[in-house]
This record gives sequence, structure tokens and C-alpha cells, in this order.
Amino acid sequence: MAKVIVNADVTKGKIYKEIFGQFSEHLGRCIYGGIYVGEDSDIPNVHGMRTDVVEALKKLKVPVLRWPGGCFADEYHWKDGIGPKENRKRMVNTNWGGVVEDNSFGTHEFLEFCEMIGADPYINANVGSGTVQEMMEWVEYLTFDGESPMTKMRAENGHPEPWNIKWFGIGNENWGCGGSMTPEYYANEYRRYSTFCKDYYREADKDLPKDEQRKLYRIACGPNIDDYKWTDGVMKVVGHRANGLSLHYYTVPGDHWESKGSATDFDVREWFITMRKAYRLKELVENHGAIMDKYDPKKKIGLMVDEYGTWFDVEPGTNPGFLYQQNTLRDALVAGISLCVLMNENDRVRMGCIAQMVNVLQSMILTEGDKMVLTPTYHVFEMFNVHQDATRVALDIDCADYEMKGIKFQLSHEGRPQRPDDRKAQMKMPQIVSTASVDAEGALHISLCNVSHCDDADITIDVRGFDASSVTGRILTDEDMAAYNDFDTPDRLVPTEYTGLTLENGKITGKLPAKAVAVLEVK
Repeated sequence: MAKVIVNADVTKGKIYKEIFGQFSEHLGRCIYGGIYVGEDSDIPNVHGMRTDVVEALKKLKVPVLRWPGGCFADEYHWKDGIGPKENRKRMVNTNWGGVVEDNSFGTHEFLEFCEMIGADPYINANVGSGTVQEMMEWVEYLTFDGESPMTKMRAENGHPEPWNIKWFGIGNENWGCGGSMTPEYYANEYRRYSTFCKDYYREADKDLPKDEQRKLYRIACGPNIDDYKWTDGVMKVVGHRANGLSLHYYTVPGDHWESKGSATDFDVREWFITMRKAYRLKELVENHGAIMDKYDPKKKIGLMVDEYGTWFDVEPGTNPGFLYQQNTLRDALVAGISLCVLMNENDRVRMGCIAQMVNVLQSMILTEGDKMVLTPTYHVFEMFNVHQDATRVALDIDCADYEMKGIKFQLSHEGRPQRPDDRKAQMKMPQIVSTASVDAEGALHISLCNVSHCDDADITIDVRGFDASSVTGRILTDEDMAAYNDFDTPDRLVPTEYTGLTLENGKITGKLPAKAVAVLEVK
């Protein structure tokens, strides 16, 4: 029996909608063929953007979209992607597959796509191979509405007015593909670059209070997984010159990066390891948050988990550099766990961007020619978007542990020895991961993830501080833990009505099936 107590009158702050963000990189078929096919394509499109993908993402209510990378960002020079397309420079994408990048999808195309799907753009700029002047001029091109060489160039390229840009990343993975820097070196580079990322006055802001005027939310490159030295080193030097600090963490069930495991052919051991590693995000957010607290006790700097998700071996027969993988019920559970963790840590977490939007890693959508399919991960994000900008409320849960005897694996990628109690802690996690919020209309939503591959859970939810008169729900589950949607069976795994729920005297009872993600609505 799992017992849940929801105190709907005990509020825990706002769940920022940006926690449900997405990531799109010039990687494989994410942009080209996934989002953008060009205006001359036979695939239905508007200004080159796939109509089917745009419509699907509008339903998802994507709040923010990160671009152009990723590792690609620190080799990307924005002026190569503006102006007449026939004049744009061609380059080799050295990070992902060695293919030719023709720059036909650049700044204007990205920002138009964001407008189409209703997402705020998150620009990740080049520190690794770029210059201060290049970044400064990009900010001017994007946001200045006065007279300057950059605004003249923008007008000549068909957009006289500036865009509304808030989210701006200064570098990406500068500990690795973004320059192999030390934290101290990067932090000082950040101070230099951010100085020239100016907040330009906008005529549209003239009647707004100063604290409501649009300014850049500057995001510093944060750590990879459990590199706590990086967090400490950057926070110590950067301090409040940054509004946010990124964190990257991928759920990789394989024993090492060279063999990450199949996306669709896995056993119970790999299922358990995947669930446990996904849940490790909670540990990482809390530990990095504790370090940030030393330098930012009022939590003004947001933790931006702007790359996360599953990472498996590519599908057989596909380009290894394209990172194309199928998406199963296992991925749906990882999405549910991750979103619950990020929402429950909303006092520090300001944003999340799952990797990636289309055709790459844990994607929302898969395409092949003119075909499109929505993944189980897409459906979890659609089910969970009721929490966007809602107020998180107190939830306590007493449930069984999910554990497997004899499982051995290393959570850390740093190669340091582990203590026996560390290894023991890795062997279990809560069977049910959950969160709850109240939206602007006063509806209470409770999200539940049963991570067990085999055990259903009889569940009782005691709703307090809320006049509950009705309960409905949706659920995503299947008998097969490796179930997925493909182009022949696109609706194999979709949300259905969650039946069997009863509400009496403020208590909801029901059975939560194994390997299931559910969202309840209480009114």
C-alpha cells in the first residue's frame, strides 16, 4: 500500500513553466528533416518548417527552446547563418557525423520557428571558438532597436524590429567540447564575455517599471554530472554576474560510454538501472544546490538543467554521429521521474531542457521523410504540462522501495572508489515518484510514476486543505516494458483514461499499475 498525503493549502512556490523546456541542436536530423525541410520540399511546410511537427509542438505548449547547441554552439558563428541562403557559408559539422552544414537554418529561421510553436528562444552563444566582439554583436543584432550597424544589417535581412530575447547562455560544456577549460579560467572568461552582453533599452519597455523591463537572463556554463569542483570554482568567481548556472546529466544504463545499451532490447536489470540513474538527478540537483547556497543563499541564481535525458546506442544501421534512438515506455518513466524531480526542487531549479526535440536522443518526435510519430516521452510532457506555472503544494509519500538484489553498477563517471554504503544506496529508490500542484483555475493535479517493472501499487491519496468533489485521470502504461510507437503503429502507446479511481471524504483510492505514468485532476 502506498500512502500519499497532499496538503493543498501548504504552498511550495511556483513551478516555472521553463522546467518543461526543449533542446534543438544541429545534430543528426533534429533540425534538417526534423524541424526544417526548406520551402521547396514536398513535405507540407510553412517557410520551410514542417507543418506536422509545428502543430504537434503547439499542442505540447513548449515554453522555451534551446539552440544552436550543445557542442555545435561552440563552433557556430552566427553571421554564417543570416542573409540570402545562397550566400551563406557551408561548413563541416565536426562534432556530429562530419556532414556538411549549409547554414540554411540560422537566427531568423530559429526565431520564426519559436514564434510558430509559442516558445521563448534560449540562445546558447559561442565562447569556445568565438570572440567577445562576435557575441556582443549577436546580442545587439537580436535585441537593440536603435541605430547601429547590426540593426541596419537585421533590417536588410527582413526584420527591422528586435526580438524579445531573455534566455542567453554564455558558452556550453566549456569543461569539454567547449574548450577544455578549468573552472577558474572559464569563470573569468564568463566575466569578460558577459560584460559585453548588454541590456539594450527597448522602446516597448518605456512605460514598464524597471524590474519588468526585458533583460538578458545570463546563464553560465555549469558542471557535468557530479563535478562539484566546477560548481564551486565557477560560483566563487562569477557570483551574481550570472542569473543561472547550467547542469548536464544523461541517464546512461550501460556500464560505460562506449556501450550504452539498446533503446529497445533490454532486460529487467537494465530497466532498474535506468530508473535508478534517472532518479539520481535528485541527488545531483540537491548537491550542486548546496554549493550554490554558499555563494547565493537567497537562491537568486537558477539551476538550469538544460541537457538531460536517456542516451542509448544508436539504432542499428544509422549514422553513429546522428544519435538517433527509439523511445519506449522506459523513456516515458525517465521523463516522468525527471520532471517530478525538477518540479520538486523548484526553489533552485529554474529551467529544464530535455535532449532533444526531434530525432535525437530522448526526443518528442520521430520523422522519416513525410512521416511523423509522437513518442511516449512526448505524451508524458503533454500530460504533465498542467503543472506549468502552477503552485507546487506539499506532498508526502510512504511507499515501498524499488530494489533489486545483486545489481552492480557505477553511478559516478569520475572513476573514484565508492564506499559500501554508496553502493548499497544505489540498489534502491522509491517505487513511486510524485509531485502535486494547484493551477490558476484552482484545480489540483497529482502526477505519479510507478517505476517498478512488475509490482502494481494500491494507492491512497489523502487530500487535505482542498474541497475535493471529483477526480479524473490519464495514464500511460503497457504490459510490455519495451513498448514503443513507430511509423506503422503510431498509437501503440498513448495516454488513456485512468479508471478505477474512487473519491470519498477527501481520500482517493485506486491501483497504480507497474511501469506507469499517471496524472490526476482533482476539483
